[in-house]
Amino acid sequence: MPLRPGFTDNPLVTRQDVVRAAKALIAPIEQHRSVLGARVKVRPASVALFDDVAAQLEGFSRPLLAVSAMLDDDATLDRWCRGLEAGVDVAGREYWGDIGDFDQRMVETESICVALLAAPEAIVPRMSDKGRMHLVKWLRQINERAIPPNNWRWFRIFVNLALTKVLGVPRQEVEDVMQADFALLDSFHIGQGWSSDGKWGDDRKQADYYSGSFAIQFSQLLYVRFADGDEERVEGYKQQAREFAVEYWRYFDVDGAAIPFGRSMTYRFAFAAFWAAAAVAGVDLPAPVENPGTVKGLLLRHLRWWTRHEDMFNSDGVLNIGFTYPNMYLSEAYNSPQSVYWCLKSLTVLINPEDHAFWQCEELPHPLTQKRDLEACRVVWPPRHIIDSSPEHHYMLSSGQMTTKPHRAKDAKYCKFAYSSTFGFSVPAGLTLEQMAPDSTLCVSIDGGETWKARGGGSAADNVRLERVAIGEDGEQYVEGLTSVWRPWKGMLNLDVETTLVPLAQHWPGWHVRIHRVRWSGEGEAALLAGTIQFIDGGFAIPSLTATSYHVPEVASADDLVTREEGGWYRDSVSALIRSHAGAGGVSILEPESGSASQTSESAIFVLQADPNTNLISPRTFIACVRYEYHVAAALGRPDASGREAWLVSGVFAVSGSRVSAEEVGRLWKRRPAVVRVGAAEGGGGEVRFKVVGG
Repeated sequence: MPLRPGFTDNPLVTRQDVVRAAKALIAPIEQHRSVLGARVKVRPASVALFDDVAAQLEGFSRPLLAVSAMLDDDATLDRWCRGLEAGVDVAGREYWGDIGDFDQRMVETESICVALLAAPEAIVPRMSDKGRMHLVKWLRQINERAIPPNNWRWFRIFVNLALTKVLGVPRQEVEDVMQADFALLDSFHIGQGWSSDGKWGDDRKQADYYSGSFAIQFSQLLYVRFADGDEERVEGYKQQAREFAVEYWRYFDVDGAAIPFGRSMTYRFAFAAFWAAAAVAGVDLPAPVENPGTVKGLLLRHLRWWTRHEDMFNSDGVLNIGFTYPNMYLSEAYNSPQSVYWCLKSLTVLINPEDHAFWQCEELPHPLTQKRDLEACRVVWPPRHIIDSSPEHHYMLSSGQMTTKPHRAKDAKYCKFAYSSTFGFSVPAGLTLEQMAPDSTLCVSIDGGETWKARGGGSAADNVRLERVAIGEDGEQYVEGLTSVWRPWKGMLNLDVETTLVPLAQHWPGWHVRIHRVRWSGEGEAALLAGTIQFIDGGFAIPSLTATSYHVPEVASADDLVTREEGGWYRDSVSALIRSHAGAGGVSILEPESGSASQTSESAIFVLQADPNTNLISPRTFIACVRYEYHVAAALGRPDASGREAWLVSGVFAVSGSRVSAEEVGRLWKRRPAVVRVGAAEGGGGEVRFKVVGG
């Protein structure tokens, strides 16, 4: 029997299937509701950074995103409307509390107001006159409170839209607040339909799923659906959605999996809410997503991918904090057990009735399946990503995002080099290397390996640019590389690491290359706690359990690894490879040929057994790593700068087990890039610095 009947056994093809899925997700909440129905407290309980009454409001409000699934059930609607009245009754025992400055209650107004806008005829008549008056009074508090200058401004816009369209408040009473919020939100736009979550600047460079499905694009499209008039703004939001959609489909694999990146990963299938909102708004999108059947496929395939992950449910059917399984390491300080139901943003597509063209059209395959001439690898510049949708592995290279906000594991969520729909990414559980789980990132130590610092911080987004990289001996072919600079410590050692990420799947399937140029100052060498600087360059985190739940074994060679049904791992002096049911991943030390003098180094290969429950998708992973060690003591006192520069080059390999056979893994692993030739150390002016050559 499926763990969550109605969801994990659901084909998710028709509107009725999606209604059944929504009900299956919401029904387990009932056992945790308060007597009057205004609060939900899931147990076993944990808490968030805000007060627990606001957290219990989350449990009430967020299921209302799927209000359209309740419209055929009078008893259910009656319970939710009674809860709504109880929550805004200031004299009642289940009152949600006044809305304060920077208050989580502001966030929860959005779901309530979307429900009011989507189904006013089902909700408002079920409320008493007194209840409607209390609701208006409670909602209007948001206009008198301080609110963060980020996606939260959309929540206030939806409050005022519901107040004026549904609850009888004159528009002129809220117009000034709405216009101020629109002006701020529109200033977040950074091009090609993308918006940052707050102004792009020194304190944050964030263009993640909040830019699209979680918040800004989603909200803009629902505004398109519900706004009266405001034609110029509505058309502007439609155009931004068109520009955004041109590349956003690339974040979804042909099997429906999305590339996890950024914060709030526990919102799970809210990744696809952009497609739901686009369908609800009725926006005509451009190629390659111009057909409504293509949008339908992107949404439903993503939902179907999640039906295969039963461990995201507690035994009572309630969604847990985590991703494919329960995981508090990836959670945010603002995640209560009730927060997870923001995933229902993707089910707002139910606002479209059964006879809507979206539900009547044929579901179409992924754009890459439909149109073979589409580029598999593409730069998406506003978020500083290169998306590779090659058949062997769907992932992205990333440089240039960061935040100074104290989000848990923020460097892992924004500052790694690569993120994968197959292998996810890992978050730290502690300070040792195993606990840090440094997949797809660079770590540095200046105390002999006692402590490590992973790539991140504000400087991880410095000097980000694209540059051409030549391919092959003749150098007549090129790919776009993504270059950035990381300074691990402010004013200490003056160490900086310039990294160029080079996607190579078109030439060497499964591979990308990381070229690191390391520099430090003579004055800063006194800060070293050992005579060396050490770096660890980590590959993807590969699931490490066999089908019978044992760890994949160490084997003697790559040939042994690909012939063993259960997989395994091996290493030699220059490379390491791991293979399991999910796929394969490895690293290889490549030879840098530089025309300039460079500090010599020692290197070593090892396979790190990451702490359990650090990866989003697999609870047990191994990470193939390269360790580079530079002996800088010999450079002390040298008048030239050449002894304070080093190049390190890593080849990183990964393929999905569902796409590539064991034999093909062996072939692709052996057919690898071998040498990176370094020309001018300083880029600029369009000059080509790097050439990647095969072995």
